[in-house]
Amino acid sequence: MSRRAAVLGHPISHSKSPALHCAAYAKLGVDIYYSAIDVTVERLPSFMESLRGDDAWCGLSVTMPLKSAMVKEVDEVRGAGAHLGVINTVVFERDAGQVRRVGYNTDVAGIVEAVRYAGVVAAPHAAILGGGGTSAAAVAAAQELGAHHVDVFVRDAGRAGDARAAAAAAGISLAVRPLTEAASAVAGTDLVISTFPPRAADSLAEELAALPGSGAGVLLDVAYDPWPSRLAEVWQRHGGAVVPGLEMLMYQAAEQIRRFSGCDVDAAVIDVMCDSVGLPRRVF
Repeated sequence: MSRRAAVLGHPISHSKSPALHCAAYAKLGVDIYYSAIDVTVERLPSFMESLRGDDAWCGLSVTMPLKSAMVKEVDEVRGAGAHLGVINTVVFERDAGQVRRVGYNTDVAGIVEAVRYAGVVAAPHAAILGGGGTSAAAVAAAQELGAHHVDVFVRDAGRAGDARAAAAAAGISLAVRPLTEAASAVAGTDLVISTFPPRAADSLAEELAALPGSGAGVLLDVAYDPWPSRLAEVWQRHGGAVVPGLEMLMYQAAEQIRRFSGCDVDAAVIDVMCDSVGLPRRVF
């Protein structure tokens, strides 16, 4: 029987996850049909209920704005997701005829692997742009990369709850700062992770563009459509290194593919995933 998996979010038409997953499953020779399904926060409970009794489902990828809401729709959360309260992966586990929905957060590993592949060995000083669900993974990733403190820049301090909770769980100090302070503050930061959706950081980019170049550090911009983002263009012009969001997406998807298929994702699979979204093949 063909198995099913999908990426859920709203909006979702721009998602590159189907290309990554389908390329991997074809290379692995496993019969998993993977698609993109537009689901809002309001519709999520009824959608998840509609999957009950359908044995074809093996996994779900979860993107914005569902990463926090999905926690209530699973039977168990494991790993980093249990501490962060934010998940981007649901695995349908079967045992003795019973199906359990288990949540994970593979965004943390995706960020860490993408930044390390770019050459970042340690990031003692990190800054995060945005305070939504992905910011929680960014906080945990910064801690794993060696940061002891992160500054989180947001438009509304009241919407930084996910980042605050993640910092408490990871044991890292955190300061929530207004976005109006970000341009001058991030210029000299070792690692900056932008979790803003596409074009949401354009005004910040213009503020940065007005500042003198200062040999910026590494920027991971999780937005990947359109690419390069205005923020990425300005950052590179100031002498910094840019990690495209597709790198993070690819690495977090690799962990999902392992869990959905039960197969090892080796270098050959990573290569076809890179090919599917226009990333250069890996050099290990």
